[in-house]
Amino acid sequence: MKIVIAPDSFKESLTALEVATAIETGFKRVFPDAEYVKLPMADGGEGTVQSLVDATKGKMIEVEVTAPLGEKIKSFFGLSGDGKTAIIEMAAASGLHLVPPEKRNPLITTSYGTGELIKHALDLGVEKFILGIGGSATNDGGVGMLQALGMQFLDAQGKQIGSGGAQLANLAKIDTKGLDPRLQNVYIDVACDVNNPLCGERGASAIFGPQKGATPEMVQQLDHALAHFAKIAKRDCDKDIAEQAGAGAAGGMGGGLLLLPNVQLKAGVQIVLDTLNLAHYVQDADYVITGEGRMDAQSIMGKTPIGVARTAKQFNKPVIAIVGCLREDYEVVFAHGIDAVFPIIRQLGAIEDILKQGEQNLISAAQNVARVLTLR
Repeated sequence: MKIVIAPDSFKESLTALEVATAIETGFKRVFPDAEYVKLPMADGGEGTVQSLVDATKGKMIEVEVTAPLGEKIKSFFGLSGDGKTAIIEMAAASGLHLVPPEKRNPLITTSYGTGELIKHALDLGVEKFILGIGGSATNDGGVGMLQALGMQFLDAQGKQIGSGGAQLANLAKIDTKGLDPRLQNVYIDVACDVNNPLCGERGASAIFGPQKGATPEMVQQLDHALAHFAKIAKRDCDKDIAEQAGAGAAGGMGGGLLLLPNVQLKAGVQIVLDTLNLAHYVQDADYVITGEGRMDAQSIMGKTPIGVARTAKQFNKPVIAIVGCLREDYEVVFAHGIDAVFPIIRQLGAIEDILKQGEQNLISAAQNVARVLTLR
């Protein structure tokens, strides 16, 4: 018997690898001689670096970068086991959590640190990037990131514009001559699960600006600045990013990245599925086990278990989800490839205690699922 275990993390409780290991432990109590394949998964958001590092037996690289407000911080990125792929979370350098709530102001926050992470990875000779762009504190169109990589954004006096989304209004010229030449020889897959355009009522500023501290007045100012940036980018870079689906992700980072060579915006979970070659492992599996911290109707919107299930169903494999908890609307997952769902919480208690009990609860639930399978 072959069992493929491909879960996401249980946020604030267990990493994806810890979840997979706990499920394996529970199943081994019933099927000790089965073949187990553990593939820690993610959907391109928080936890993707850790999952892909664990899955490829890679390592974490710690570096110093520039935070959204300009101070230096310790950050990190992942390097795959073969040393060829860098896995970067924008939030590790330019994330909203790095800015205290009272200081959040997308007029001035910069994505420069994300560019520094990319540059550090280039120094290690990587050939490919997987870049997750969720959770940002910025609305600068990725210009800070591009500045860190050598692209120049000049005002009418020929000087570099300052940091932050508001400064884009002063942009007069984009000079790409100084862009790091190593970028011509690498590929960048961007985990992008929104299709918002750069500007307008569904754009970066209007949809995501308020959560980053933007007032209604700031939203208008930022939107106009991004529209101006798009206009200059079309003229100087011959790239039309204003209406591109996904360009509005992460404060316009999606649009800024499109000014680089060899960039593709993709669904985050699909990037992970392809990178780990899940289809190869499930094609001869007897069971596929997946999971996440909470399963609900939102799970069908690009989350890991559904991505795993759809891959498994290409080979008509049964898919079981073991999850932290359920919401009452979770049953929609049955129409998207999940065959059965089992929550793990054994008894009610304080959320802090339940999170600490995650591993033991998961082992117990996995063992019970395995016992059900013996009844065939």
